[in-house]
Amino acid sequence: RPELKAKFKEIYGYDLGVPVNWSAYEDIAEFFSEKVKEIDGQRIYGHMDYGKKDPSLGWRFTDAWFSMAGGGDKGLPNGLPVDEWGIRVDGCRPVGSSVSRGGDTNGPAAVYATTKYVDWMRKYAPPEAQGMTFSESGPVPAQGSIAQQIFWYTAFTADMTKAGLSVVNEDGTPKWRMAPSPKGPYWEEGMKLGYQDTGSWTFLKSTPEKQRLAAWLYAQFVTSKTVSLKKTLVGLTPIRESDINSQAMTDVAPKLGGLVEFYRSPARVQWTPTGTNVPDYPRLAQLWWQFIAEAASGDKTPQEALDGLAAAQDTMMARLERSGVLGECGPKLNEPRDPQYWLDQPGAPKPKLANEKPQGETINYNELLKSWEQARD
Repeated sequence: RPELKAKFKEIYGYDLGVPVNWSAYEDIAEFFSEKVKEIDGQRIYGHMDYGKKDPSLGWRFTDAWFSMAGGGDKGLPNGLPVDEWGIRVDGCRPVGSSVSRGGDTNGPAAVYATTKYVDWMRKYAPPEAQGMTFSESGPVPAQGSIAQQIFWYTAFTADMTKAGLSVVNEDGTPKWRMAPSPKGPYWEEGMKLGYQDTGSWTFLKSTPEKQRLAAWLYAQFVTSKTVSLKKTLVGLTPIRESDINSQAMTDVAPKLGGLVEFYRSPARVQWTPTGTNVPDYPRLAQLWWQFIAEAASGDKTPQEALDGLAAAQDTMMARLERSGVLGECGPKLNEPRDPQYWLDQPGAPKPKLANEKPQGETINYNELLKSWEQARD
């Protein structure tokens, strides 16, 4: 809408477009939530999130929220020596997540990221978002009242393509578009910028052989070339290069708002799963939602909540170290020292920036698609 574009430029001094950095995302969130407020009689919000104390609140952060802000080190698929959970490794051994041990779970970039999470949800998301879980919040953008969402899950995309929705045109093409994640002020070229579940199938030794064989057959079935394309078309979670580059995907691309172009672009390699710095995913993942909830509810400041999380992770890793169950790649924690020592070293943890809100930067969506095409060529 030209009038909205003109109004945005008049207020913020740059074009309304795809946010390249968190500053622009924040400006756009404020614009729609507080300046526009309504479009065609419908209340509009500039942001969507969720904040209920629930295990899924942990995914909101372990699924690379800190890396988008610029926490951790450079490196793909995960930062080394400090990953996006803030865990530092020496070789293959985790050595700590608190800044005092060389980690970044409670460092300035993580505190910035958590502060923005809390502030944006309170100011720019629908009030009910604070009481929602991951699965409850996921379908909300399809209802047409959300102007933007800083990261998306393909699991909810199929529901946003259905005929008759307010976010779908009469010809079946979407009104929405997908784009790479915007970068926070601590982010540097060469870092990951988002999350996707990728990797391989795990068959546990403890599973009885009969069930393990059945699981193996099922894994072969759903990843087979005769099935994977159809599975991609229905579920929109591609696993094969040949599927994403197929004529069938080219044919449906106009109805998928950039999903096909994104997965064909170099941007997709910046979205990566949790890496090997995390020595015991189930034990450590359960800590995140409990401590993040303290910040989401306002019971503690982001710094206090993350200090608690970092200490709890270190305590859990110390237990794993004592048990010795992980062998030569198990944790071996650094002794705590003055955090300033680590902040003075190159890489993560990075010291607090004097300006955490640089100038907002956007890009025209069509220009973005052209840049992807050029990068592929």
